[in-house]
Order: sequence, then structure tokens, then C-alpha cells
Amino acid sequence: MDLLALADFNLVARHGGFGKAARAAGRPKATLSRRVAELEANLDLRLFERGASTLKLTEEGRALFERTGALLTELDETAKAIASGGHSPRGRLRISAPLLFSQTVLGKLAAGFVLRYPEVQLEITTEDRAVDMIEEAYDLVIRVNPQPDESLVGRIFLRDRLVVVASPKLPRPRGGEPIPAIVRGSMFRPELWEVTTPTGKSRLTAKPVLSLASFIMVRDAVRAGVGAARLPLSLASSDLATGMLVNWGEVEEFETTLWALYPTRRLLSARVSAFLDYLKAVFPQGTPEELAAYSER
Repeated sequence: MDLLALADFNLVARHGGFGKAARAAGRPKATLSRRVAELEANLDLRLFERGASTLKLTEEGRALFERTGALLTELDETAKAIASGGHSPRGRLRISAPLLFSQTVLGKLAAGFVLRYPEVQLEITTEDRAVDMIEEAYDLVIRVNPQPDESLVGRIFLRDRLVVVASPKLPRPRGGEPIPAIVRGSMFRPELWEVTTPTGKSRLTAKPVLSLASFIMVRDAVRAGVGAARLPLSLASSDLATGMLVNWGEVEEFETTLWALYPTRRLLSARVSAFLDYLKAVFPQGTPEELAAYSER
């Protein structure tokens, strides 16, 4: 059955005539008459009794109008609700995010988002691997320093920097002597860390003594005085402010950027647009200091 023809039939039945329906819809009377005639031919039923100056529903036409009128109204309201989704986001929103960002701020951020948009069902998974958005049905992913991907577009919403930090109890190296280092990952060979301090640039010879899987674990080990480590400034800033950790220099060649990415397409869903706008509202400058302040609230 032609839904457009059925909608035209309902329009005429609701207004009680082709002329009134044409004026109400701003459409030609002849078009409505033709579409209703085609529907009658397809159904092999007479839906209207046409008089010289009157138009009445037949028994079959009245039954069809009563049964389809509510359905078409519901379809129309559903379409309008979807079309107006930019003003009232609703539905399921799946996001993949990296471990550190999830552990430090995403729980609070997600709670604030759903309080603002209670009709959105937000689902967040945490993993550092680059998920396949299309195959795994994600609406948006948050990635750290992502590789270029022609199938995705997005924006940077946060920047961070790496600093070398240590416990005040750990002596600063002198004369190029190696320092005990805590690293993230499984690398146990010595490394050279180039850092910038207020007095200039220098090199630190890092000899890994401990390898851990997450930055939060690394920070806790640094606090215990096991060794020095390179940490995101946002994660270390609170301890640096209180003197629990000291700054041995900034690692200039490393900048961390957090991206919100989504599949390339002309129109974004209202849910994704709302989440992107919320990220911008929470982190308007996108600085490490902003990230640290938000995580400590």
C-alpha cells in the first residue's frame, strides 16, 4: 500500500472534502483527487461517495480512516520527534574512551551529561586500543594522539604535556648518572629523557626499575620514592602543588592530544552533537590545568 496515498486519503477524510484539504495542506486539489482515486483502484474499494456538492466516506472508507488515522498520526509525530532531536537528544549513545581519561574524569563527566540529557542512554566502554567504530557500533570514540583515519572526523578537546617527576626524597642526578625510572609498558632498556627546565635543556639517563600498565599506577609508585617517571601534567599537578612530587623538567617532544572522533558524515545525531558541546563546555580552554582542576572537584 502506498503510504503517501493513504496519507492523502486521511487528509481528505479529516477535512471532509478535496477543496478544504487542498487549502489546508497548500496542495493542488487535482493531485489529492488523483491520489485518492489511485488508492481506491489499488484496494479495489470505493472510499468516498461523491455527490454534486458533498463528499461522504463509504463504510469501507470510514473503517480505513478509523484504523489508519491514529497510525499515521503516530508515524508523523515520531518523524517530528526524530527531526527535532537536535533540541531534545534521546536514545542510546555508545562511546569508547581511553583508560586514564576514564579513570580520572569520565565518571563525573558522564553523570553530568545524563543529568542534563536524561533521555539519552549513555554507554561507555574503557580500553586503550583503537576500536572499529563501524563494526563495533560506537557513536563516538575518544582517542589519545590518534593516527589519521579517512573514515573518521573530529576535534581536539584537550591537550596535555609530559613532565618528569619524582619524590622529594629521590636525589636529583648529577654528572649524567642514571636515575631509577618507572615506565609504562614493558621496556627495560635504558632511555634518554630530554627535558626543559627554567635553566635550560638537559638529558636524563633513565634506567627502568619498574614497569607498570597505567599512569595512575606509575604515579603511585613515584609517590613511594621508587624512581622518577614521565607523567601527564594534569595527573601530577596536584602533587606538584602540595610538594608530594617535584618537577625535574618538561618533556618537550611529547604533547598529548585528546580527540573526540566520529564517522565521516554530513549530519551528526543530536546525541553526538550534544556530547561534543558538553565536552567544550566542561573544558573550554582544553588545557592540562583545566583537566586537573576538573578531576579534583
